[in-house]
This record gives sequence, C-alpha cells and structure tokens, in this order.
Amino acid sequence: MHPKTPLPDYFSNCTHCGFCLAVCPTYKLTGDENNSPRGRLRLWSEEAAGRLPQDKWTDFYTDECVGCLACETACPAQVPYGELFEHTRHDHVSAGRSKPPLALRLAAAAVARPAWFNLALLPARFIRSLGLSIHRFLFKGRPALLQSTAAYARELMQQHRPTGPRVAFLTGCLMEAAFREINFATVRVLIENNVQVVIPEDQTCCGAFQEHSGLAGAEPLRAQNRRAFLPLDVDAVVSNSSGCGYSLGKSLAPERPVRDVLAFLGELGPVRRERAGSRARLYVDLPCHLVHGQKAAGIPQNVLDATGYSWELAPNARDCCGSGGVYNIQKPENARAILAGKSAFLNEAEGAPVILGTSNHVCMMQWHSAGATGLVTRPYEVSHIIQLLDPGAGFAVRATAPASAPC
Repeated sequence: MHPKTPLPDYFSNCTHCGFCLAVCPTYKLTGDENNSPRGRLRLWSEEAAGRLPQDKWTDFYTDECVGCLACETACPAQVPYGELFEHTRHDHVSAGRSKPPLALRLAAAAVARPAWFNLALLPARFIRSLGLSIHRFLFKGRPALLQSTAAYARELMQQHRPTGPRVAFLTGCLMEAAFREINFATVRVLIENNVQVVIPEDQTCCGAFQEHSGLAGAEPLRAQNRRAFLPLDVDAVVSNSSGCGYSLGKSLAPERPVRDVLAFLGELGPVRRERAGSRARLYVDLPCHLVHGQKAAGIPQNVLDATGYSWELAPNARDCCGSGGVYNIQKPENARAILAGKSAFLNEAEGAPVILGTSNHVCMMQWHSAGATGLVTRPYEVSHIIQLLDPGAGFAVRATAPASAPC
C-alpha cells in the first residue's frame, strides 16, 4: 500500500495566492481553475474533510495533472504538492476511481523484473541499432543488443583504471532496456574524467513508473535499491535521468543524496570536446524533475560549454514539455498541445544541424515526437547532453598504459 499522508495538515498550507497558475501547463491550456494546482488542492481538501462527495470531476482533474512539479517551485508556502498528488493518485487507482491502460499495468509489472524487461525490449534495441525509428517516441540510436551497462563498465574500468572519485551509477529500467547507448556514453564520459564507476547489479527500477501511474509496487523497489546502494563505499550515487534520479533520491534519503551526473561532472570540470568550424547550434531544455523535482539550478554552464557547441537555453526551457513520465501515453492530446507551444521555435531555429539537448530520456522521447507527428517540419536532432560530451566508442578500445598504471 502507498503510505498514508496527513492530508488536511498539508492542505492548510495553501494560501490560495495563485502563483501556481502561471506555471501550470494544464491551467494554461484550459483556463479552468479546477485544472490547476490550487483548484485540485481545493477539491482534494474538500473531499478529505467530507464536505465534497467523491465524483467524476475530482477524478478527472486529478488525472489531468502532468505532475511536472513547477507549482512547487512557484509556491511561497512550500506546499508539498508532489507528495499530495502522488498520494491522491495512488488512492484513486487502488479504489478503482482511475484505471491506467493495460499496457501501462503490464509495463509496471515488467520494470520490476529488470532481466525480463531487458529481454522484452530486445526487439526495440535491434530496431534502433539499425538506425530506424518506427514509433513517435522511439528516437534513433545504436544501443548494444546483449552487453549490459554493468559489463561494459567493468570492461572499461579494467582497461582505463581511473583513480578519481568513485560513483555508483543508476542505469534505470527503460534507459537500460531501450536506450542503453546513453548509459554507455555516460560510462565513457565518467571514466574519461577519471571517475571510477561502480554499477550494483542488484539495483532495480527506481519506482518512478509506479509513482507516475499510481500503481502499487514502488515500496519493494525502493527497499531493493536501498539494499543495493546504501552499503557501497562511494563518493556519490549518480543518475543520467532526472526523473529516475529524483525518485531514487527519495528512496535513499536522508542517508545518501543522489546526484545528477551532469551536476557531478560540472564540479569536476569535464573534458571539453572540440568542434572547430561547426555550424551546429544546441538548444537546451531543462527537465521538470531536474529543476522542480531535484531543485537544481539547471545544467552547469561549464558542462554545456564542454560540448563544444554554440548553445543557448531553448525558449521556455523550464516549462514542461508534456512528457510527465507516462502522461503523454495517458493524455496524448494534452501532451501534444503542451509540446506544440514548446517545440514551435525549432521550425525557425538557427543551426546546421539544430540539436535539442536535454538530460532525461523520457523528455527525449517527447521531443522526438514533435517531428514524428508534424509539430516540427524541419530536420533536427534530439540528444542527451551526456552524449555530446562522449569521447566515442574509440575511447573504449584505444591503446592504454600497462594495467598497473593509471590511465
């Protein structure tokens, strides 16, 4: 069961100031007060107090929320909206007031079994390894078909023998199963920057999928990850997915913070890629669970400079893209409308090529769909920022110093 929260105490924190309205994507879409954080909090508090009976409209407006957490950043009273929303969504699903689609229920069961999930998505990795994209969310890439990130990291650690900080790396469920080339790039970047990489093979899904969908099963995953990560002798736990990092951070707190890998690299001062003469331009979008969940200021400037590209923040970079974990599957029309406003600039953006960079694979899927569904009609690339720091596969096979000497 999802842990109970003293809802009335938290509801009383809301001063109804309305600051959340200006940042809420569903309120901006509809102009409906009930479709805003302030409106939802009022519905939930009235129902919790017994002054409002359960009805379809409360269920509807709860399901409409993207869960971007922008309202938490805007809130002067520090209402823990994300916690209240997660609690309410789980209650609605467990009571049958909301029912995620069968595909999401099956996926939630699958991500709790990483070996099976990796096997189930082998066809997706194969299709992507051919450089193909057959779905609006399936951006191109070349993931390893069979080698795991853990095995790859052991191979590179043995070859290069870095001597710097030691980190434990969360590989994620969907990232590892479908987009593991991003994980491989992360390992290469960390090791090139003299970081020792440890990947606990008994780690599991961070629980974000269950949090987003309202389904049960998150707590056993959190407990497993506590057993996997907390005993390790490391300087940091890092994640290359803002949503996964945010969720794992809640599991490991307060014993150990979880760092976004780009923030961690920013403190080290990453190796710079040189791209002399490139006409490409990088537009950086900031994932919601990075800036509103993890409360990060953004992606460090020295990290973005190290990509070697001319870059700038995308317009409305701190606004939600409509992904919301699984929101773009459950509410595709809303998600598309939110993305339409965010992605319109790409049609006129300067650069050859134009690169949309972010730090969350689920956001990458959403941004890819802008071209696949016709919102953006000119060519552009979608990339994780860590991939733009990547020394490339040649780093893994280059001649190195003798095994006894640090690389």
